[in-house]
Parts: sequence; C-alpha cells; structure tokens
Amino acid sequence: MNVAVIGASDKPERFSYQALGLLKQKGHQVFPVHQRLKSIDGMTVYPSIKEITQPIDTVTLYVAADISSSIAADILGAKPRRIIFNPGAENPDLAQKAKAQGITTIENCTLVMLRASNF
Repeated sequence: MNVAVIGASDKPERFSYQALGLLKQKGHQVFPVHQRLKSIDGMTVYPSIKEITQPIDTVTLYVAADISSSIAADILGAKPRRIIFNPGAENPDLAQKAKAQGITTIENCTLVMLRASNF
C-alpha cells in the first residue's frame, strides 16, 4: 500500500517519525511529506503531496487543521482511498470534503492501527 505521511519528521521522538518506520517494517511504500526536509533515514521527502507520482492509497495526517486546510486541494487532488486523521490532526471540514468525494476518513492513531494489525 502506498502511504503519504503528511507532517513527516526526522525527530525519533515524534509519532510521525515512528509511523514512517513502522509502515516500512509492515511492508508499505512510504512517501514522507514535509516542506523543508529533503530526506529522512535515506527516504526522499516530498515538499508536497503533489510531487508524488505514484498513486496514493492512504494519507496519514500529522499536521494541525490549519495546515491541512491550506493543502486540502492537494490532498484531495491525490485521490487517496482514505485519510487518517491522527490525534491532534482532526479537521472536520477536510473530512467532510473528502467524504463528499468518496474518500474514507478515519480518526485514529496510525501507530495503534499498525500494531493492532487493522491498518
């Protein structure tokens, strides 16, 4: 599964960094997205989801609602199958727009989902 991690971090204590590692460990193709970082542990970091040329199955958000709202058109334009809003990243407006386009939205923790094998 191709997973875009918006708000990816190169700081090991961050949940988004931990998600990158666990997603890879579970066999997913991971696409970190962050405006300023160029790479994380050898992975290319994309400045925008628009730069990812592969189809995206899942977007997992680790950014506040004001940030995801500012890039909502890019997220929706990627036509993911689903968007996961991690704790603190909830965005009812984006979720409503996604649902209107047939995109599944989930408010849950990517790490918990992966560890429980229900990702």
